[in-house]
Amino acid sequence: MHLITLNLTDLVLSLFRGTMPCDASDDHATWDWAILADRGVWRNHGERVANFTRYLPGSFDRPPRNPAEKISSGYKAWEYLLYVYGFLPGLLCGLQLQTQFYIHFCKLVFGVRIMLQHSIPVNQLGLAHIALVEYAQQYETLYYQRHIDRLHFVRQSVHALVHIVPEALRLGPGSLYTQWTLENYISNITREIKQHSTPYANVSERALRRCCINALQAMVPAFSPDESPPSSSVDLGGGYCLLRARARSDWQPVDPAERAALHV
Repeated sequence: MHLITLNLTDLVLSLFRGTMPCDASDDHATWDWAILADRGVWRNHGERVANFTRYLPGSFDRPPRNPAEKISSGYKAWEYLLYVYGFLPGLLCGLQLQTQFYIHFCKLVFGVRIMLQHSIPVNQLGLAHIALVEYAQQYETLYYQRHIDRLHFVRQSVHALVHIVPEALRLGPGSLYTQWTLENYISNITREIKQHSTPYANVSERALRRCCINALQAMVPAFSPDESPPSSSVDLGGGYCLLRARARSDWQPVDPAERAALHV
């Protein structure tokens, strides 16, 4: 999670904004990729990102905020993910980014989108690996350019891209075992804390109890909860069902005497 949504996105935005440290022997004017360096352009770009959020469905969780205003104020990993790998490829088309830099960035987006899937077809793994390896190799040619004063451009996150697909072949899709899954589990288990005076001991006990329940359900499937669709729902196939309209809370009809009392 941190590699794709935080480390790489920070690197990409630092390059496009021209905020990477510039040594005295280097010159910002030669950074042809820094198309967001101008404050006015960056401000307009941020407003466009914020305007895009109205078109996102609620299932997208937290939509990206205006990066020109909030990029240094707790911008979340999910916001970086939607912004850089969702919005940015389209937004860059209107910013006159040179073709070689745009194609290079799209290779990163192409590979990352494949690797973020929960179920990755085997034939797509080879395509993703080629795209990510080419991105890592061409990064040095386009940005670093073998200049010693740009050595700090080459971060560990660039080389780590070469290992994403081999690790997926060895362990499976990263979305199933990386930080996303761990943080979701931590969030779930902390909601079950009952003894706030001894939180760590209580979390350990809740985790142990959950493991015991999972083991019992695996050995005796009859212990598993009923996962049949709700009543009055329509099965749409593919694990989806259409739910009927219902109120958010229970209610009962008010008799005439109560209605009269409420209007007094």
